[in-house]
Amino acid sequence: MSSLFAHHALLPQGWTSNVRLHWNTSGELSQIELDTSAQIHENQAQFVVPGMTNLHSHAFQRAMAGMTEMAGEGKDSFWTWRDLMYRYALHIKPEQIQAIAAQLYAECLRHGYTAVCEFHYLHRDQDGSFYARPAEMAERVIAAAEQTGMGISMLPVLYSYADFGEQALRHDQRRFSTNVAEIMHLLEALEGKRNAQVEVGVAPHSLRAASISQIRELVAALPASRPIHIHIAEQQKEVDACIAYSGKRPVELLLDTGMVDERWCLVHATHLNKAEVQGIATSTAVAGICTTTEGNLGDGFFDLPDYLAAGGRFGVGSDSHVSQSPVEELRWLEYGQRLRLQGRNIASMPGQRKVGDFLYQAALQGGAQASGRKLGQLSVGYRADMVVLDDQHPNLAGIDSADVLNTWIFAGNDNLVRDVYVGGQKIVQAGQHKNQTEIQLSYVKCMQQLRQL
Repeated sequence: MSSLFAHHALLPQGWTSNVRLHWNTSGELSQIELDTSAQIHENQAQFVVPGMTNLHSHAFQRAMAGMTEMAGEGKDSFWTWRDLMYRYALHIKPEQIQAIAAQLYAECLRHGYTAVCEFHYLHRDQDGSFYARPAEMAERVIAAAEQTGMGISMLPVLYSYADFGEQALRHDQRRFSTNVAEIMHLLEALEGKRNAQVEVGVAPHSLRAASISQIRELVAALPASRPIHIHIAEQQKEVDACIAYSGKRPVELLLDTGMVDERWCLVHATHLNKAEVQGIATSTAVAGICTTTEGNLGDGFFDLPDYLAAGGRFGVGSDSHVSQSPVEELRWLEYGQRLRLQGRNIASMPGQRKVGDFLYQAALQGGAQASGRKLGQLSVGYRADMVVLDDQHPNLAGIDSADVLNTWIFAGNDNLVRDVYVGGQKIVQAGQHKNQTEIQLSYVKCMQQLRQL
């Protein structure tokens, strides 16, 4: 059994002083001592918080970050960006997706993410056929998580159609093509990968790419405890197309099936009416908000105040990975609301008026729920996923623990993460990932190959 003494630790009841955190060889917290004192030669930290779950990731898109910021002849939008993404996705090979994912996960770990939900739809070979091992691309991404120490919920994506009405996939979507039987086959192939660090769920891509009947079939076949994620209502064009096809808005159509419960994560949900906001909250699903990607793609603003008033649950994800920082996601979740509403300190509740504290703790809970794993709090039986903040940085030096989260999230752009433990293993020390040099060299080699295409 190993331990860490925290002068200040963020426990479920709030900041607590003089805490010793013990974990077992399985990587779970096994004992938490309160009102204790530090011992000589013991590992110590000033500020310890639970690691954050990145609840929405397309790892391969990390290689595209910064490459789509050039205006076209007409109006640019999510849909023009998507065409570029499809063309890029066609070139990536299994060894390259592992190098890209490892670079991404190492970056995410260095910024305080300790788990990721990988919304994985790059299943097939470049010619559209399955690999000899059909799950090879997913296995490569899991291998990247293992290489970096990142906890992962792998979510093979059901992607059968190009648009509402079961329209045939486009040729440039051929690598994504799956039906329900193929997804269940992938889950069977990945079953042996499941362990304390790896969970496997599913992700119907969207109501555009998977029919309601398919989603019903998939959910019925899925083991009861597994997470289910879906893109929904990200763009107004999608909402309009759904209404034209079904007479209902996307979230309305999905909620009316009666399938949505706490296993579900509804990613983006940017364009909602009041009934849909209430409906998601009532369903106990998690809203997966990805503010840096939503801003990058021009999606719009999530209706956070009404959702919180309805008791809704949320988490954050980096999605297309123009950022790898939970701080930036949370900061812009709040700033987006301030710009939209022309007010301040939006994300708060009667019991928690500190915006940073509310955002971080709520996102911990929502991200953990979306992962299907025991994460997001420093409690016995949960994973020993811990982030040690740099108390020597000028922003945190001598600060009261009550001000740490507000300062970390809203003051400056320096990375204030010092050390990161995942399952009790120290993965990041003094801001550096333990395999950082090796991972970066592989990524640079990969990008040299891709940029020649």
